[in-house]
Amino acid sequence: MTDEPIKEDPVKKFRKLIASFMPLKKEAKETASALVQEEAKKQTGKDVTASLPKRSADNNKILSVLPQKGTSSQKFEEIKAVDTPKPAASKPDLKTDSAPKSGFTVWGPRLWTTASVITLTFNIIVAIVLLILLFNMYRMRASLNQVMGLLPSVVDLPGGLYENFEKMERANIQTNVVVEAVIPVKFDLQLNQQTNVILSQDVTITNALVTVNTGGLNISRANTTIVLPAGTTLPVNLSLTVPVDQQVPVTLNVPVNIPLKDTQLRDPFVGLQNVIKPLYCFLEPQAVNMDNQFICQ
Repeated sequence: MTDEPIKEDPVKKFRKLIASFMPLKKEAKETASALVQEEAKKQTGKDVTASLPKRSADNNKILSVLPQKGTSSQKFEEIKAVDTPKPAASKPDLKTDSAPKSGFTVWGPRLWTTASVITLTFNIIVAIVLLILLFNMYRMRASLNQVMGLLPSVVDLPGGLYENFEKMERANIQTNVVVEAVIPVKFDLQLNQQTNVILSQDVTITNALVTVNTGGLNISRANTTIVLPAGTTLPVNLSLTVPVDQQVPVTLNVPVNIPLKDTQLRDPFVGLQNVIKPLYCFLEPQAVNMDNQFICQ
């Protein structure tokens, strides 16, 4: 008796083979159904599961028609010849979006983020300014009262400036210039004139030729000594050169009257009037000058 390997029944082997493919087929169909449903939701927003073919009867029915162990090969052939109903495969009408996506979806979030940051920054700045104004409200109120009090003076300022510039243009410099100096004097003084000299003391003249004629005595050209008393007036003829070398102090009071319109200061004063004139005419259209002539015409 020989040991021969027991051959497995071909029917049983075929049943195992079919049973091994059934889970793979089920998993593949579920994966395909999920992909189709997801794509359809993206395009149409509807559940297209209803359009897919329904599963056929339980898969066990397919196994039930397979021949059992001990079934003859003829019967297996008959069973194999039986046509199992196949579900009609209906493909969903999937439309592909051929239009390119807009660039707004890319730049939109960035634009909104930038706008939000700018708005937030502006709001923070405004809040800080409002807080500063709130803290300084009392001080600003006092300053506002001062400004309102100075407003009339500010309005009258252009007119006052124009009038004073005009007065400066027509003004005269009137003053007394005091001159104090020492003048050197150096020259030769020529003298040649007849004058009388008074003797300040007695003068003795010796060997003088004297002629005396009296009633009883006659003397002609006799040498004698004569004494002239003090206070005697003698006529003399002066002819001489007198050198003069002196420092003479001089003090003078010189009156001065200079009109500014005749000097170089006139142009600056006229220029200042022309600068302030537009503002003065805007505030006072009927303004007149010192000659009662309209300025703004």
